Amino acid sequence: MQTYLTQGLHRALQQHPQRTATICGTRRQDWRTLVHRVARLAAVLRAQGVQRGDRVALLAHNSDHCVEAFLATWWAGGVVCPLNTRWSRAEMQHALQDVQPRLLLVDAAMAPAAQALAPQRPGLTALWLGAGQAPDDMPRTEALLAVAQPMEDCRQGGDTLAIVLFTGGTTGFPKGVMLSHANLWSASVARQAQLPGTGTSLLATPLFHVAGLGRLVGQIVQGSTCVIETQFRPAQVLAAIAEHGVSEIMLVPSMLQMLLDDPVFDAARLPSLKRIVHGAAPMPQALLLRAMQALPQVEFAAAYGMTETAASASLNGPYTLASHGAHLAHLASVGRASWGSELRITGPGGQALPLGEVGEICVRGPSVMQGYWRQPEATAEVLKDGWMHTGDGGFMDEGGHVHLVDRLKDMIISGGENVYSLEVESVLMRHPAVALCAVVGVPDAQWGEAVHAAVVLRPQQACTPEALREHARTQLSGFKCPRVVHVLDALPLSPTGKILKNRLREQLASLTP
Repeated sequence: MQTYLTQGLHRALQQHPQRTATICGTRRQDWRTLVHRVARLAAVLRAQGVQRGDRVALLAHNSDHCVEAFLATWWAGGVVCPLNTRWSRAEMQHALQDVQPRLLLVDAAMAPAAQALAPQRPGLTALWLGAGQAPDDMPRTEALLAVAQPMEDCRQGGDTLAIVLFTGGTTGFPKGVMLSHANLWSASVARQAQLPGTGTSLLATPLFHVAGLGRLVGQIVQGSTCVIETQFRPAQVLAAIAEHGVSEIMLVPSMLQMLLDDPVFDAARLPSLKRIVHGAAPMPQALLLRAMQALPQVEFAAAYGMTETAASASLNGPYTLASHGAHLAHLASVGRASWGSELRITGPGGQALPLGEVGEICVRGPSVMQGYWRQPEATAEVLKDGWMHTGDGGFMDEGGHVHLVDRLKDMIISGGENVYSLEVESVLMRHPAVALCAVVGVPDAQWGEAVHAAVVLRPQQACTPEALREHARTQLSGFKCPRVVHVLDALPLSPTGKILKNRLREQLASLTP
């Protein structure tokens, strides 16, 4: 029997049709309503020409309508291609040219971008997703859905392509990662086997990112309530947790930092919160301990993975304030291989390295991508002998815990010595004045690269660069200490809150005489 991503809809309709499925702003719908809307929206897509295997591009912020578009595309047998809402028009155009979608679904906020792109894509139909007044030349899905008859679920799954999810694109245009129904389903089930669902989950990361997508798939598979935030805004997220009794949320470390720093943060208003899963970027231990102290009833779990592995390939925890002391040696690791995944550390020649040696982290298992869309050469570079080469450097201890040290491309070589930015960042984050931190290598005539740190201070805190350098000297070897510390108002972040080190490196290089 094949796995398909709409299975959870049928199960929820059968077992608890009146349970709340989605909450978005003032809109709330149960599973019966959601399934019926998805079946009719799928019929709308089919009437617009979407056949099995056709791509449906999505340019929209998170919403219940956006969730329905994902599910309806799979119901109709299509492939979802979500576009990053913060891309430039050139990047959007490149993605549309790359995947050649049959339809483009767009919400009110992104309609101007769609109208600018449409003339460059003759024959591409754009549909207005959700409520609001659509332009005259853009049909509204709500109007079409109201008169549509529901279609039967295609139940297309297994190794059939489900989504083309674009990577960040640190160099050139983003690459499309091909994930099948089986990739996403197996990743979700493996995660839930280790971290059983806690009930109502809040979707705060965008659905064009694997963290948001994984959160949605997990809620659909288990048939649990999903509270949807259009964008991550700390005060609104905190209010939603309190109002809707949210029990679980997935956050990037910078998001967690912003929640704790927000003036309205009050742990007493969050009694329902049981678990925070963090990932997409390394978690500074000082930030994790601060969060545990602020939310002692919450368990924290680290998920390590990437778009190419359909989210988590390893899990660490969950740990609470009361239990973390027994796991201090492993608290900073990214955990052990998730169920269904294998991990190993390899050298430059692809050979497995002994325990404790730093090399490249490689992943094998059913959640590993099919490849990059229309890029066989790029696929061959990272998929070798069944192993996904992540580009992350790390080592494995005797218990199978993987310790991340750096992106291999971010490792700093200063005076012939390897400096791992995560180690330096971890030390700087222990300073009580530091809210966010990133360490990069900046070209240097004498040393090849010099260690530079950029920090953002916590509200109402003051600290000089020299004081931060002195703090680093007490815990790091001289060659690892930042030569320069830049105190900035903000760090460049991706839409998911991940620090963009390529942009930061350019920024700091321009500030260096």
